[in-house]
Amino acid sequence: MKKVAFLLADGFEDSEMKNPYDAIVKNGNDAVIISLKAGDELKGKKGTIQYTSHLAASEARAEDYAAVIIPGGKSPSHLREDKDIQAFVQAADKAGLPISAICHGPQVLASAGLLQGRTLTGYAAIADEIKQAGGNYVDKEVVVDRNLVTSRTPEDEPAFIEETINKLGVSAY
Repeated sequence: MKKVAFLLADGFEDSEMKNPYDAIVKNGNDAVIISLKAGDELKGKKGTIQYTSHLAASEARAEDYAAVIIPGGKSPSHLREDKDIQAFVQAADKAGLPISAICHGPQVLASAGLLQGRTLTGYAAIADEIKQAGGNYVDKEVVVDRNLVTSRTPEDEPAFIEETINKLGVSAY
C-alpha cells in the first residue's frame, strides 16, 4: 500500500477531488488529506462533498508519500501562498515523486517555483500565469512532463486519473 497526499482547502472542485481520491483508495492505497490545519472540514465548491484534513502541511513530510495530487477549484488559491505547502511540493518534486495537478492546481506549483522549463496544462484562465512562472502551457487533455501530470477540467479526469495511477505504478482503475 502506498500513501498518496491530497493537498486540499475549502472550495475545491468536487469531482476533481472525489474521483481521483476514490480511484486511489480503490487501488488499495492510503489517501491522506493535507491542508493548512489538521482536522479542518473542507467543502467542495458545489457542496456535494466534504472531507476532513488529516494533517497540517507543517506536519507533513514529502518523503512519507508515493505521490501528490492537487485538485482544482478555489482550493489552490487558498494553499498556494502557504510556505509549508510550498516546501512540501518542492521536496516532493526534488525527490521525483509524481505530482498530479488539475484545473487551478498548477497555481500551487507556480507559487512554489516548480514550472521553469516544464510543459504542462491547466484551466485555460491560468495559461498566462503558467507562462509567467516559466512553464510552457499547452491545451491538451493531459500532459506528462517527467514527474508532473497535469489536466485542464473535470472533463479530463479519466485521462488525469489514468496517468496518475500509471505514475504511481499500480494497476489501472
